[in-house]
Amino acid sequence: MSAHDYFEDEALGKAFDWRLVKRLLRYLRPYKWRVALNVLLLLVISNSMLAWPYVLKSIVNTLKRPGVSADQVQASLFLLVEFFFGLILLRGFCEFLSNILINILGQRVMYDIRTQLFEHVQKMPLGFFDRNPVGRLMTRVTNDVETINEFLSSGVVTTFQDIFMLAGIVVWMSAFDLKLTLILCVSIVPVMVLATLWFRKNARTAYRAVRMRLAKINAFTNENVTGMKVVQLYNRQDCNLRKFSELSKDYRNEWFHTIFYHAVYFPCIEVLGTTAVAIIVVYGAYQYIFGAVSPEYLGTIIGLMAWTSMFFGPIRDLADKYNTMQSAMASSERVFRILDRPDEIENPDNPLPLDNFAGKIEFRNVWFAYIDENWVLKDVSFVVEPGQKVAFVGATGAGKTSIISLILRFYDIQRGQILVDGKDIRDIDKYELRRKIGLVLQDVFLFSGDIEGNIRLGEEAISDEKVEQVAEYVNAARFIKRLPQGYKSEVQERGATLSVGEKQLLSFARALAFDPKVLILDEATSNIDTATELLIQDAVEKLMRGRTSIVIAHRLSTIRKVDKIIVLHRGELQEEGTHKELLRKGGIYYRLYQLQYKDLEINGGKRPPLEPETAAYKRIPPDNDTGERKWQ
Repeated sequence: MSAHDYFEDEALGKAFDWRLVKRLLRYLRPYKWRVALNVLLLLVISNSMLAWPYVLKSIVNTLKRPGVSADQVQASLFLLVEFFFGLILLRGFCEFLSNILINILGQRVMYDIRTQLFEHVQKMPLGFFDRNPVGRLMTRVTNDVETINEFLSSGVVTTFQDIFMLAGIVVWMSAFDLKLTLILCVSIVPVMVLATLWFRKNARTAYRAVRMRLAKINAFTNENVTGMKVVQLYNRQDCNLRKFSELSKDYRNEWFHTIFYHAVYFPCIEVLGTTAVAIIVVYGAYQYIFGAVSPEYLGTIIGLMAWTSMFFGPIRDLADKYNTMQSAMASSERVFRILDRPDEIENPDNPLPLDNFAGKIEFRNVWFAYIDENWVLKDVSFVVEPGQKVAFVGATGAGKTSIISLILRFYDIQRGQILVDGKDIRDIDKYELRRKIGLVLQDVFLFSGDIEGNIRLGEEAISDEKVEQVAEYVNAARFIKRLPQGYKSEVQERGATLSVGEKQLLSFARALAFDPKVLILDEATSNIDTATELLIQDAVEKLMRGRTSIVIAHRLSTIRKVDKIIVLHRGELQEEGTHKELLRKGGIYYRLYQLQYKDLEINGGKRPPLEPETAAYKRIPPDNDTGERKWQ
């Protein structure tokens, strides 16, 4: 993913992109009959609104009609009033139905887009999340989807009503007085077009800037809430508050810009509307005074004034909808950029089956880099036999965790092959592959819910009895039974109320519940208290029993009994052998072992027993000043 993808909010796209609009309209396709019905209702609403100035004109002309009796005038007025109130009732009923249809349609469309986006995000490789902050993705799934929904549900559909209104007003006015209508078009419309173009240009930039700053606020807030322990530990509250205040101030100031453009544009439209009415009054008075028109022309003037006042309402609505459309273009561009991003870890069209899975894993001349050719692994080759227990050791950054990610195919390699039971993992269904492998991480992630749900993880095939059985087997049942509601006890976000050791035991139970053929332990025995360490070690031994096991650990004392130890250094495989064999070599593993226990020996601690034949450690002469003997 490029830097452009990461800072995608900075980009300013088209104000109107027909390609995006057509794609958005596809979400209305499943509800086309609802859309058609709503358009029909809007057509009825528009015509009922356009008819009442004509009724008003008729009422005025009836009152001024010469040679008509009072009873005839009264009867005509009653008929016109009844018709007028009939239009009001019809319009109210149609608006009621239209609002219900629009809101239901909007919620359905928003559900479809949000579900599709969330489903696609879950399929993205880990590299995608490495480069996209969680807050930004949250903005896509929530704010951006809401903006698109507003455009599709109310923006697109109600635009028909505004278009019907404008077209109908022009037709009615032209039919009543074509000359006056042309005068209004020549005098008012050019100014209105210039004002609209000015507003559109500036509002476009301002609204995009508002959404960009909102995404930054969301990303910053998510990061700080997630890392609240570190924030409070290092007293970063004031510093973070200042940073948040700056982001919030930028967001506020951008909204000030949009408010300014609205404050200029909409009063301008009101002034133009008032000016148009004044032109009609002056024109009508001039015609009436000089006798160029009949007395009934007064009703025509009143009707034209009513239609003119109505004309600028749709103009204001369309200006508002332009803002909605502009925001929707920006939001849809970002959402579609995610939806169009293919899954870089593609599944084969005809995957090879993993029947009778034994658990053999082989790396053949593997080269891997996260970015370009900054190689994390360089020409790495090794074999893990079925049922074998293999440990990877090395300094931080040696590539140990990357090997785990590659086995699970979270990333794809650039060169070489990774084989599982003799089959290239790129030819295997990645979901089936991951179902065969259990992973226990150092930083255990627990979901909100209950203890039982965090062991089962939504897999209904795992019964309650099995959940309790695996918890008992890995020693997790001891603390679970002490909880108020046992397996139904609530787990807060990320397991905040559980200790590190308790969360680790739960992760063991989770792994065992899925009964994997291959087990990977990534620093799974670190960061635990002494009281829980024996329980953890016992659980680890039980988990590894009868399974192909891969262990990554800095604590070398935890891997002495494995079948093979592979030593990585700067992305290369440097040594391979058992604990005894590697100590005899006196190489990198020996130095790691020596460094790990150096401080313990100097401070009077006891080194784990070494086999005499290794001769790995030698005494050096006592220190001349202290007389203390040290290990080398």
